[in-house]
Amino acid sequence: MQSTIVMTGAGRGIGRIAAERILRDSPDTHLLVVARGSSGPRPAAELGAATGRKVTDVTADLGSLESVRSAAGEIRDRLDRGELPPLHGFVGNAGIQYTNALTETPEGHEATFAVNVLANHLLVRRLQEHFARPARIVITVSDTHFGDFRHNLGMVPGPAWRAPDTLARPGAFPEPHTTAAGRTAYSTSKLAAIHLVHEYARRLPAGIDAVAYNPGFVPGTGLARHADALSRFAMRRILPALTLTLFATTRTAAGRHLADLALGAIPAPTGSYVDRARVARSSAESYDPERERELWDAAERLVRSPG
Repeated sequence: MQSTIVMTGAGRGIGRIAAERILRDSPDTHLLVVARGSSGPRPAAELGAATGRKVTDVTADLGSLESVRSAAGEIRDRLDRGELPPLHGFVGNAGIQYTNALTETPEGHEATFAVNVLANHLLVRRLQEHFARPARIVITVSDTHFGDFRHNLGMVPGPAWRAPDTLARPGAFPEPHTTAAGRTAYSTSKLAAIHLVHEYARRLPAGIDAVAYNPGFVPGTGLARHADALSRFAMRRILPALTLTLFATTRTAAGRHLADLALGAIPAPTGSYVDRARVARSSAESYDPERERELWDAAERLVRSPG
């Protein structure tokens, strides 16, 4: 049966590998890529050239809710016109990490929270009525949300939860101009994403499953592209050696797991946390129904069109 998967973050890193695997392993799947406009080759064209498959795209700046809202509307219109096969999947793989907690979006939100949390939520909610069941939503998260040495060797501070409206504003953490604050914003946003996956499992109609995917520590993904020169050098040249140990995951393995999860090849009930290729427990802090309801209510309000 022909189906469509909508995917963000397909242009590089594990998303690029996952997108190519989806196209090669599932000939009945049409991939629609949500990506920034570019003066160079677009991800859809590159993926099509690499796999010999037709890939379509919709342009969006995930740091702008207005842009995301427009992209979601275009996808819905294409589905309504029959230009796309029925929608059976959404992969929210795009993510960002800044060197501070002060970077602001056009709507005035803190950029890490906007991209890693609000953009996914807006796409899920705007596409919700167009999913053909069974459908699977996959949100890429991170084991930095554990906040302990075992999961990230102390390289990223653990999450520091605040009220969702505070997290959505620049300057939510102490010394917000520092790299440490930017990394705290990142781990906190990934905790928030897991909270929302739990809430999706409660609220979305039966047959639309939502799972959180942790690829593990994957050096060389481009996540640190806004970091200082030393950190970028370490991510490119030094830390990849960790893939020879059990601590890190190669981009190939992480992309393969993401594709298999999106295609349903990895069994995972709705609300699951999938660590690499198996269902596992996320942090104790990530299971908090009251906090999850509060975050849902805030996200609903924050992504609502001002018009």
